[in-house]
Amino acid sequence: MTNGNKSIPSISVSYARNGSAAKVNALGMRPMQERAYERRGEQYLLIKSPPASGKSRALMFIALDKLHNQGLKQAIIVVPEKSIGASFNDEPLSQFGFWADWHVEPKWNLCNAPGADNGGKVKSVGAFLESDDKVLVCTHATFRFAVDQFGVEAFDDRLIAVDEFHHVSANPDNKLGLYLGQFIARDRVHIVAMTGSYFRGDAEAVLAPQDEAKFDTVTYTYYEQLNGYEYLKQLDISYFFYSGSYTDDILKVLDPAEKTIIHIPNVNSRESTKDKIREVEHIIEKLGEWQGTDPATGFQLVKTPGGRILRIADLVDDDPTKRDRVVAALKDPAQKNNRDHVDIIIALGMAKEGFDWIWCEHALTVGYRSSLTEIVQIIGRTTRDAPGKTRARFTNLIAEPDASEQAVTEAVNDTLKAIAASLLMEQVLTPRFEFKPKNPASGPVQGFDYGDGGYDPEKCNVGFNHETGQLQIEIIGFSEPKSEEAVRICREDLNEVIATFVQDKTSLERGLFDQELMPEELTQLRMGKIIREKYPNLEEEDLEAVRQHAIATLNLTQQAKKIGIGGNSGGSNEPLTNTAFIENVRKFAMDVRELDIDLIDSINPFGEAYAILAKTMSEDSLKQVAAAIAAKRVSIPYEDARMLAERALQFKKEHGRLPDINAQDPWEKRMAEGVAALQRYRAQQKAAEGSGGR
Repeated sequence: MTNGNKSIPSISVSYARNGSAAKVNALGMRPMQERAYERRGEQYLLIKSPPASGKSRALMFIALDKLHNQGLKQAIIVVPEKSIGASFNDEPLSQFGFWADWHVEPKWNLCNAPGADNGGKVKSVGAFLESDDKVLVCTHATFRFAVDQFGVEAFDDRLIAVDEFHHVSANPDNKLGLYLGQFIARDRVHIVAMTGSYFRGDAEAVLAPQDEAKFDTVTYTYYEQLNGYEYLKQLDISYFFYSGSYTDDILKVLDPAEKTIIHIPNVNSRESTKDKIREVEHIIEKLGEWQGTDPATGFQLVKTPGGRILRIADLVDDDPTKRDRVVAALKDPAQKNNRDHVDIIIALGMAKEGFDWIWCEHALTVGYRSSLTEIVQIIGRTTRDAPGKTRARFTNLIAEPDASEQAVTEAVNDTLKAIAASLLMEQVLTPRFEFKPKNPASGPVQGFDYGDGGYDPEKCNVGFNHETGQLQIEIIGFSEPKSEEAVRICREDLNEVIATFVQDKTSLERGLFDQELMPEELTQLRMGKIIREKYPNLEEEDLEAVRQHAIATLNLTQQAKKIGIGGNSGGSNEPLTNTAFIENVRKFAMDVRELDIDLIDSINPFGEAYAILAKTMSEDSLKQVAAAIAAKRVSIPYEDARMLAERALQFKKEHGRLPDINAQDPWEKRMAEGVAALQRYRAQQKAAEGSGGR
């Protein structure tokens, strides 16, 4: 580990622990479930809500109402893998005040049936559709094969509920996405879609825009979830770099006293030694002396130097007789509330989404995972509330670049992805931003706390609503969305927009390592381009309003973090409390001369990420990465030149002249360069057409 093994979380947030997330109403519903149930009449419902917030049970309430009161024949629940099917086992809901119990006939929970996803299971789906039974649970794969065989019309007048909805994609190669598009076009089914991360690691859209517009969205934020917990009050997210073999350095970040899930690297990654069994043995050797295997559970028993016996579940060994016993022991319902049942779980492809181990305090992932979505899912394993568990953390252990060119390029990619994940989680964990244009008529809004001095009509104010977790910020020159769709995007979709932006490799590379970067090239051009592609049907003024909302959300979070780290004795591990985050946003708004949109656009969204990277990576590696990226820099691409020229026309409207290439203001100069570059491209195009026409 570099820099004296300093532990520098890229994010550390803490919450109020007001206990509201666990409170139930008269029907036995927690706050998220109650919010979703209020929208039970919608034909197309999208539930965006973190792991452990109770999505499975929310679906049970909604499905029962659709079957009993809305005239639907049956409910089909579709999950990505068999292990998640257990989330929909029988529940005696009437014991807690609801008017019916949840019941699935054992033969219709196909996740428990032996055999492959096609063949016999598809026949079972056909038999279910002919039966009078009400509920079937199967995997995404079985459902795809069934639609293949029976066609979409066979499912008319039924509820299709898709769990872990981010597996769907608008890409035509994604069968599940293709069939959902057909179901929506036919318009004869109800769909409930549920996910903790409504974005994909490949940055593809989950649904086509016209389909997405039909869904009513219920959002329950991480902030509401964690703030409403009883025990867990702090979450840290960090990335660390090491050189050599990770098994030599793992104890620098692995605390054997913490309940931990270790995800060893994918065999194709740079971090892998290509011998996964030996890697597990190495980790066990580092932890202590092997004492054999527990015959009942199959857990490895390891004695630490302090004399404690660790119980380690190995999910990496694919010998079915060993692994099945370990998996069964981890799922044993009798042990669900037993903190001492297991101490460390070592996995490779398992123990991610839907895996329920409430005691997990640390998710340690070696090497970059295949997608941002996967990382968000792994972090979700730690964010469950449990007695005595006050802190949770996620650590990504990444190999530092070495001198060979190919390895540098790979290392750069892994590093950028780790930073993207950390930036995205920062957004996911903060209160929900609500922006207001500051004008002479602005005034305080009921329910918002404006700090010690109260509302100041002369300033841009920052208000916080303790009930709803909303952070209201006034900004001069801010655009408000006009259409209903743009209002919905600004309210519901900003994390998805930011996920696409932070996964945009060009933006990240330039934001982190381009010394000559004009921030507006990212905040206005790149973000503008992403929003235009994501929402092709929006009018120009709505595109700009969405862009401003997204960039203000990202940059204000970064500025709050900068103030927090600055005030935290140069990056100590004292957590930012939830009130400190709000105070830091307020401090930034008060410290600048005027909080206007031009100022927000002039901040590099990746500046703070670079400051943390510089603390965690060795200087030599940092120089290598910067050099590898600088070598790829090119002149202004055509698409950027076109967008700079559009900005130049906007400038002309406001200033009565085009931007000057010799201007002192660097952004005005860059717009002028864009106009010149576009003229060059057009001249080349004409010349090419001319020579082609001879």
